Amino acid sequence: MKALHCCMLAVFLLMPGPAVAQRADADPVVMTDGFLAAHPDLRWRAEGARAYERKDYPGALERFKRAAYHADKPSQAIIADMYWQGIGVAQDRAMAYVWMDIAAERLYPDFLAQREFYWARLDDTQRKDAVARGQAVFAEYGDDAAKPRLEERLRRGARTMTGSRVGFIGNLDIIPHTGPLAGTGMTVRGDQYYDRKYWQPEHYWRMQDAVWQVPRKGRVDVGDVQPLKAGEGE
Repeated sequence: MKALHCCMLAVFLLMPGPAVAQRADADPVVMTDGFLAAHPDLRWRAEGARAYERKDYPGALERFKRAAYHADKPSQAIIADMYWQGIGVAQDRAMAYVWMDIAAERLYPDFLAQREFYWARLDDTQRKDAVARGQAVFAEYGDDAAKPRLEERLRRGARTMTGSRVGFIGNLDIIPHTGPLAGTGMTVRGDQYYDRKYWQPEHYWRMQDAVWQVPRKGRVDVGDVQPLKAGEGE
């Protein structure tokens, strides 16, 4: 279980972006106010991570749920871990399974394996409870509801951006107001900031798939995989 927890902590500190393996607060592009306003999934995951690090676990859970509301699968996975262990919330392993089931919705290998790990450790009563209670959570946080929310924010953010969209794109001088880089000046290449993978929904989801569809070997401690019966965990 300790190995599992270390894995989950690593997961929510990762940020899909130009430097995938860096901490969420290390990329100057994603730490700008304008970018984060248009990407509430990344904003709230980063804020949840900082709250978690300072041991404000209820605050972290609330922030991760905000990210989860905007289709952030890593945040949904760490919410599951917090319910599983009872961190910042009363331990509730049926609800932990529900959240990991949502995190595994796109069949990302790490989250899918972790979902099966949870399922194998629930008793029959907990499994029935998870299936019954999971419907309402899926209706609010599943991709069918959550993806359109984020897509609207991306489109709105893209409409408010200034600068050239074709031809030469100059550098951007940025002073972030949030996070560890607050008050510091930096220059970001315009073509990096305006990259379509950050602003066009179909490219944004494709970027996430490229990051999370690759299993992170040696970082997940799972038990025996047991297939679900028809209709369970949906």
